[in-house]
Amino acid sequence: MEAEFWHKRWASNQIGFHLPEVNPYLQRFWPQLGLSQGSRVLVPLCGKSLDLLWLARQGYPVLGVELSEKAVVDFFQEHHLEPKISEAGAFKVFTAGDIEIRCGDFFALEPGDLAGCAALYDRAALIALPAPMRERYAAHLQNVLPACAGLLITLDYNQAEMPGPPFSVSHDEVLALLGSEWRLAVLQEQDVLGESWKFLQAGVTRLDERVYRISSD
Repeated sequence: MEAEFWHKRWASNQIGFHLPEVNPYLQRFWPQLGLSQGSRVLVPLCGKSLDLLWLARQGYPVLGVELSEKAVVDFFQEHHLEPKISEAGAFKVFTAGDIEIRCGDFFALEPGDLAGCAALYDRAALIALPAPMRERYAAHLQNVLPACAGLLITLDYNQAEMPGPPFSVSHDEVLALLGSEWRLAVLQEQDVLGESWKFLQAGVTRLDERVYRISSD
């Protein structure tokens, strides 16, 4: 999946993956992680998610990474924030208060870019990528963020019934991708097909959403 695909999606406002509210799983399970206030959170492929604002307001500085500059600019404009803009390596960096978004390719991240990051929140990164890129993503993530705690949210359905994105990522695949380095625990699993008109229209017969707790200790 090329970068141009996502640029076109944002340019044409085809952003059905964007939630108009804070993710309820984040609100329910984040406090259970026991993270110290001030722990910095990496949010890969963050788009213009309202989750960034929620995390910052709970006292967790955010480091988002997003390919689309339109998404980044929209985020700050929609929340009436005036970011400072700078350059850092391969990234254009937008910063306002406790929210920093690095605009560029996630795979260009280096460990030094994540100084102070102790947490991860992945709602829409792993499931946004086709299988070969998921392997690359998982390996790179564990390389740049070896120690962390956080949440991962996935979707699991019959991929033959509908093409991604969002892509189906089974429990077994999550264990294969991340289980060798991190501990994973399923916090919630439910069939959300009845709430997902896009999937129903496509003829999908099952849509399991899973929330994982991730920890490196």
